[in-house]
Amino acid sequence: MTPPTQSPRLRLAVSPASPLHAGTARIALANWLFARHLGGHVLLRLDDTESPAEPDAVRHDLHWLGLDWDAEASQSARRDRYAAAAETLMAAGRLYPCFESEAELNAKRARRLRQGHAPVYDRAMLKLTGAQREAAEAGGKRPYWRFRLSDGPIAWDDLALGRREVKLPTLSDPVMIRADTTPLAVFAGLVDDLADGITHLVRGEDLANITAIQLDLAAALGADPAAILRAHLPVLADAEGDRLSRRAGNLSLRALRQQGVEPTALAGYLALLGSEAAPRPLAPAELAPTYRPTGLTAPRFDMRGLLAVNRQALAGLPFAAIADRLPPGATEAFWQAVRGSLDLASEARGYWDVVAGTIVPPVIDGEAEFLRAALDTLPPEPWDSAVWTTWTEALKQRTGRAGKGLVLPLRLALTGEDHGPALQALLPLIGRPRAAQRLAVAAS
Repeated sequence: MTPPTQSPRLRLAVSPASPLHAGTARIALANWLFARHLGGHVLLRLDDTESPAEPDAVRHDLHWLGLDWDAEASQSARRDRYAAAAETLMAAGRLYPCFESEAELNAKRARRLRQGHAPVYDRAMLKLTGAQREAAEAGGKRPYWRFRLSDGPIAWDDLALGRREVKLPTLSDPVMIRADTTPLAVFAGLVDDLADGITHLVRGEDLANITAIQLDLAAALGADPAAILRAHLPVLADAEGDRLSRRAGNLSLRALRQQGVEPTALAGYLALLGSEAAPRPLAPAELAPTYRPTGLTAPRFDMRGLLAVNRQALAGLPFAAIADRLPPGATEAFWQAVRGSLDLASEARGYWDVVAGTIVPPVIDGEAEFLRAALDTLPPEPWDSAVWTTWTEALKQRTGRAGKGLVLPLRLALTGEDHGPALQALLPLIGRPRAAQRLAVAAS
């Protein structure tokens, strides 16, 4: 799978202009896992040519997820490299200037569709004469530049999808350089991948056409298109089957982290989603030895699924690993009591109010007599882990109740909720004064 003359080199290509999104993080994670699986080199590339950058935030997100890298580069520092590549293509007649406005292009597309043709660019600007270009520039226009695609199909052996082929004439000649000389990602990314010696590339299946364009571009630049082995992952969809939107701000790594999602939960969920293995909390270093970007079915990112994995992650966290994120005063006994009942670390705040704060339990219709009996049989302190069993046995003997009929009214009165951590662990933390007061309120 690896070119014999080069050690594996992969890159994490991220834009530092906005918070890192779960979908982008999945691709970065896949490249990292494959690189470490192959024993290769990882480059972090900041794709910052098109917008202002916040690199520290992106670095923090990647480190939080458990990723590291061996080198770092910024596209904004490589403009000379892109200009030189553009000059090569211009000299070969593969990069040509265009002056059509967006309105003109839209009109052309609409006309072709009305005529029953595919909305492919008609290459009208290839017929532009030198005099016409001079006139356009004299009128204040500046050209943007399109890459003239080859005529015919282009194919590659995809590590994930098998043999793939794209008919280039079905695609419009892509814009590579904007009128302000900014290179587009499809151009700058390929130039960088060649110059950086990238050997393997994992991306989404929705970019298969981009791959075909870049293979043609690589050949035009005199490089071997097959030098980079490529794997295309099925596109990540949301729970309804629609493509996961990057505009869903609650799915940024920053937002997920603030909500209390654990990095091992997110890494395990993103890496194993769509595979035969059930997602579970795992650090990237634990995932890498067996990772392959193959055999995946179309994955759906379901927040409920992520929370189920996060619950597993929290249940396995020792107190020392989370103490600084718990409410002030929270003890190891408290964490041991609640950690198996949390979907998010932030939910610990509510349970701390239950054991150490003030809550107002609901008045439970039809249960006043039972709750007064519960108050009468409430054991004196000191309490230990056996108090729940002692109390409920006494209450069972007095009322004849058992099971849910006994436990649910007590849970509602003591915690204000109909589900949650084991009352055997919570009751000693709540203490007799709070328990007695809540039973009295709920019975009133």
